[in-house]
Amino acid sequence: MCENCRNELDGRRDFLKLGVAGVVALGLGGLSRPARAAEGPATTLTPDEAIAALKSGNERYVNDPQVCTMKLAERRAEVAPHQAPWATVISCADSRVPPELIFGGLGLGELFVARNAGNLVDTATLGTVEYGAAVLGSPLIVVLAHTSCGAVEAACDVVTKNATYPGAIGNMIEPILPAAIAAKNEPGDFVTNAAKESARRTAGRISASSSLISDLASAGKLKIVAAIYDLGAGTVSYLD
Repeated sequence: MCENCRNELDGRRDFLKLGVAGVVALGLGGLSRPARAAEGPATTLTPDEAIAALKSGNERYVNDPQVCTMKLAERRAEVAPHQAPWATVISCADSRVPPELIFGGLGLGELFVARNAGNLVDTATLGTVEYGAAVLGSPLIVVLAHTSCGAVEAACDVVTKNATYPGAIGNMIEPILPAAIAAKNEPGDFVTNAAKESARRTAGRISASSSLISDLASAGKLKIVAAIYDLGAGTVSYLD
């Protein structure tokens, strides 16, 4: 690993300060002792600290990008017994939007990531984020949209051009259609506005659809935020 990356990673690990409090103590949603993939400490980061870590990581990615070799074998050995991710990211499957990289070159065991076209939440994805929050103790869920999203563009074309798509693609983008309709007459780029609106709506549906998530959020142990990544600028902006 290059010296700059080593210093940044060491500092980030100090900041993340993995603690000994496990999710077992939560006792929410009837889970008196949730099954763990492997017993071990959960992160002690608060939701606000997790957001701050993502923001500082994205600043590094934009302002000081560099390519270096991390000691992946060493880190793999460290996280093999258990995982304690400090943020969960629902990201688009787009090959240009790898969460670990755009948030500052994060290593193994830091982010719990679910990816699909359009950064949507179906049953599998909802179960994934519930596991990350209620079992692994991740204090933050980020619904990460991005500019020039193909899935969102397809939904916009359905709204404005009555477009149709083969196979399961049409069914896949159906949840985006209400956001595209709502954003249709907004000033600015239609696809970007629809992507933002879809991310906001998806973030709202997570809590509404899951008592596990809503209980954690009500207790101040979890935050859900929507954000959008700019493919050209490399920046992540958080949405109201």
